[in-house]
Amino acid sequence: MFSHVMIGVNDIEASKKFYDATLGALGIAPGHIDAKGRCFYMTPSGIFALTKPINGEPASHGNGTTIGFAAQTPELADAWHAAGVANGGTASEDAPGVRSGPAFDLYLAYLRDLDGNKLCALHRVAKD
Repeated sequence: MFSHVMIGVNDIEASKKFYDATLGALGIAPGHIDAKGRCFYMTPSGIFALTKPINGEPASHGNGTTIGFAAQTPELADAWHAAGVANGGTASEDAPGVRSGPAFDLYLAYLRDLDGNKLCALHRVAKD
């Protein structure tokens, strides 16, 4: 459904370090900074990008917005979370763990990045 997600950040280099660590924990290659100073993470299923806002105003997070990254296992979600905290992010919501739903359980880990954007690593756990 989505071709890409781009978020505004205030410090490209600091944000690249954070996202290289968190996305690297999920097996995604480090970001590439283009000639315009934007940072792109390319995958077969889509693109995640960082940019300074083009209107020159400071970047800010969207209230009620969450960006979710797929994790192949709960252990990778935990590694993603640990990498984020180690690189300047802050733990958000409940501790990483299973949340039960009617059709399947979700293993969720939440963080806020350096600019306050709410992020989630999600692994779908099959119900017996």
